[in-house]
Amino acid sequence: MTKRIFFKTALYMAAAGFLGLAQAQTTPIKFQLDWRFEGPSALFLTPAAKGYFKEAKLDVTIDAGNGSGAAVNRVASGAYDMGFADLAAVMEFHANNPDAANKPVAVMMVYNDTPASVMALKKSGIKTPADLSGKKLGAPVFDAGRRAFPIFSKANSVTGVTWTAMDPPLRETMLVRGDVDAITGFTFTSLLNLEARGVKADEVVVLPYPAYGVKLYGNAIIASPKLIKENPAAIKAFLAAFAKGAKDVIANPAAAIADVKARDGIVNVDLETRRLKLAIDTVINSANARSEGFGQINGPRLSLMASQVSDAFNTKTRINPDAVWNGSFLPAKAVLDVLPKK
Repeated sequence: MTKRIFFKTALYMAAAGFLGLAQAQTTPIKFQLDWRFEGPSALFLTPAAKGYFKEAKLDVTIDAGNGSGAAVNRVASGAYDMGFADLAAVMEFHANNPDAANKPVAVMMVYNDTPASVMALKKSGIKTPADLSGKKLGAPVFDAGRRAFPIFSKANSVTGVTWTAMDPPLRETMLVRGDVDAITGFTFTSLLNLEARGVKADEVVVLPYPAYGVKLYGNAIIASPKLIKENPAAIKAFLAAFAKGAKDVIANPAAAIADVKARDGIVNVDLETRRLKLAIDTVINSANARSEGFGQINGPRLSLMASQVSDAFNTKTRINPDAVWNGSFLPAKAVLDVLPKK
């Protein structure tokens, strides 16, 4: 072998080694959303599009979902490393599967207040929670608002409600047709879906759970026990990159929708921009979020939620709040300073 060939071979081998080393240092993360690619999913799609995860040495793939329960199950199964799900769904999984080896854990709060609300048309005569007594309500059986309705009804002395189940796409249609008197759902989902069906915003009565005595947390980022044990640094890196992206999204929601559009070309940009802004105003940059701090929780409030969910969901075992939350991976306060001052 000539010197020239030898040096070329050595250079190629060195380059391949460096490439292999770089690839080895990049951690793949499979991430499961709770729902379709809509406005709020920009919180995750924007840091991915801007390269924040890549800068953190993470190779993150983000998939659309079909409900918080499914997201929890997929992380529990090992199919996904991390996800986004309603904290109540995480609690329910823990309490109903006490012997499961892989119970997902919440590591960052994103929706500091539950987005759930009861919605009715003004022409129904429903104005307050008391008006719901004896009425027919509709929602998919897995809807977070429907699952938590016993907490809402207890706080507001609502009695005699009957339920009609339907697939998610039919929920708002059935309300408009008069098949049900009211529905439960995420405010920023159902309100805009009603508008898409020809109902004006001022024709809708919205009864947000947080405004009527329900102090539940909403969606959190969850991680698998396997990832927590084997690569806690990756979780820390993910949350720091996410917080950086969330700050950009909150500062400029309209620009962030372009990242959602890039993943699903048929989304309505104007509609999803409004949806994202509504989510930010109601559950992300809420008074509770500003008080407790973005990404964080309040211990007594978490304990209260665990007790309420245990009762409302009739779980097999009581929920241990310390088992469903691990805040040790949260970034420094300066990184979590993403909420604009009201």
